[in-house]
Amino acid sequence: MKRRISEIAEAVGARALGDANVEVSGVSSIAAASPGDLVFAEDEKSFSAALQSRASAVIAGSFTVTVNTSKTILIASHPRLAFARAAELLRDRSQRKPEVHSSAAVHGSAHLGEQVSIDAHASVEAGARVGDRTWIGANCVIAASVEIGADCQIHPNVTIYSGTKLGNRVTVHAGAVLGSDGFGYVRDAGSGRYEKFPQIGKLEIEDDVEIGANTTIDRGALETTRIGRGTKIDNLVHIGHNCVIGENVIIAAQAGFSGSIVIENNVVIGGQVGVGEHARIEEGVMIGGQGGVLPKKILRGKGVAFWGTPAKPLREYLKQLAALARLGKRE
Repeated sequence: MKRRISEIAEAVGARALGDANVEVSGVSSIAAASPGDLVFAEDEKSFSAALQSRASAVIAGSFTVTVNTSKTILIASHPRLAFARAAELLRDRSQRKPEVHSSAAVHGSAHLGEQVSIDAHASVEAGARVGDRTWIGANCVIAASVEIGADCQIHPNVTIYSGTKLGNRVTVHAGAVLGSDGFGYVRDAGSGRYEKFPQIGKLEIEDDVEIGANTTIDRGALETTRIGRGTKIDNLVHIGHNCVIGENVIIAAQAGFSGSIVIENNVVIGGQVGVGEHARIEEGVMIGGQGGVLPKKILRGKGVAFWGTPAKPLREYLKQLAALARLGKRE
């Protein structure tokens, strides 16, 4: 979709230098740029490369104001963020038609909003509700009474169990499973058998959440598992029953969460982090990759980074590593 630089500048809160009537139709890296592309530069080195590229326009910081160039520049306080917003503005949405494929199975009691797209062999069961302009990909299963908001993207082979509710603008990538039973069992000491504890709660996912491919999020056992607004979850993450994840949380790939964990707003969790049951991660905490949080542990300190197993403040953890290294040299 072509846009004038003047339109993009207004939309992303940037200031245009040069010809604001230049049109761009897509975004690119600097190395791969072609005429009609928009690129971004965060420092003088990358800006110099951007000026020599074939791109039609560059988003950059205020350090470019005094540069003499014929290339159109967009000045933004946060070039990477402005670039991301411009990319969304330029994204081509014309390829997907609002229609229900002839092979899709939509129950007569399901409610579809306006301009909904449902691809081949998807199933939307009794009482399910799908909001306006939402896309359901091929082979998805939307179980009975599931609620999906407007402008959602449900990629192929996603399964959403009954008792699950998605807000608006939620993206779920291929193979994810939402609302499955939690891993809850009670052991009979006499027989040694494990008997299933009821898994009859709900799963609620708020607006603007993105869920990665093959991620699984369990329903609550008796209550509700909740994923807060704006949270972004990478591929291959598991979130157990009764977890409450706050707003604008970042969770990288292969992280795993036991049941009844609370993660407050603006937490950042690295790849392969493991968190034990009933732990609490307070607002603004960061946990480095492969860190481990013990059951019932509380991590607190806005902006404090934790690392290691059991997770400790980064400075303390690095001191311990250094001490171990010194002990190793003495042997």
